[in-house]
Parts: sequence; C-alpha cells; structure tokens
Amino acid sequence: MALETLEFAAVTAERWPDLARLFESRGGPKYCWCMVWREMPAGERSSRPAKRAALESRVQGGVPVGILGYVDGEPVGWCSVAPRETLRVRALGGGEYEAGTQVWSVVCFFASRAVRGEGIGARLLEAACAEAAEQGAEVIEGYPVDPDSPSYRFMGFRSMFLDAGFEEVGRAGTRRHVMRRFVR
Repeated sequence: MALETLEFAAVTAERWPDLARLFESRGGPKYCWCMVWREMPAGERSSRPAKRAALESRVQGGVPVGILGYVDGEPVGWCSVAPRETLRVRALGGGEYEAGTQVWSVVCFFASRAVRGEGIGARLLEAACAEAAEQGAEVIEGYPVDPDSPSYRFMGFRSMFLDAGFEEVGRAGTRRHVMRRFVR
C-alpha cells in the first residue's frame, strides 16, 4: 500500500468508528485500547471492554487522544498524542516544566501490517507534533526505546524522535528515553 496519499486527522467523536475499526483489525491494539498511560479504575485495567469504553468515553467527551493516518479514506495508522495532564505523568517519567507550560505527550504508535516498514511512524510523529502545536502545545514529549528493547516498542524508537528534532532530556526506567521538542 503506497503512502503517497497519507492524510491525518485528530480523533473526534465522528472519527471514533475509524479508530475502533483500526484497533479491532488483525494485529490491532484491541488488547490495550491505548489505555496503558491513561487513568482507569484499578479493577478495570485488565478488562478489554472497559478499556475500550474508557477510551471511547474520552473521545466522546472531546478529550484529545491522538491522530489517525488514512490512505484512500481507510485508517492505517495511529499515534497517541494528548495533553500530558490527561495521562498518568508519574508513570511516564517526563520532565519538569514551569507551571502553566502546555506539554503534550506522544505515548503510542500503531500501523496496520499493510503499511509497516514504509516510514509511517515518522510521518505519524510529525503529524502528531503538528496537531499538538495547533492545539496550543509548547512542548512535546516522547518516551521511545532503542530498537533492541524487549518492551515498550509501541512507544517508538529513539532515532525516529531524534530525526524529528527531539532532544533527549533523561530516562524513564531502564528502557525508555525521555525526549523533548519545543514547539514555540
């Protein structure tokens, strides 16, 4: 599948069916519904239906959760980009900022099998940064790993963030790098 026609859009209530279709597709992240870094009642963290309902509730409530990539009108990619205060910040291990600084976090990527290996991750990251900037972000953080990491690969790779103009500002645990890009 060629990515020449790749277009991006923020997930809104109208686009929820597209996100659900992508997540439920073969190989999709229907096991987590991108709720790993979002607050949920502890007893519901292992329930797939509860995760789906929690993400849908956020989307229907107008809370920014991310962007979708489309080829010929079909959703083929996802990047979670959202205001950092809507996420479990302490678990992420992000940087410290002056009070009132608008920080957005990139915490997840997914691409359908048809477009993997074609550079969609880098394009999703750029589109996520553009969306965050349009929504008022001053700083964008990411928490990628090295390519040989045995876990957290869904958060992207350090080299992709460096290529997109991010700088490393710390570590979160032993695997995740804390990367930052100033928007304004």
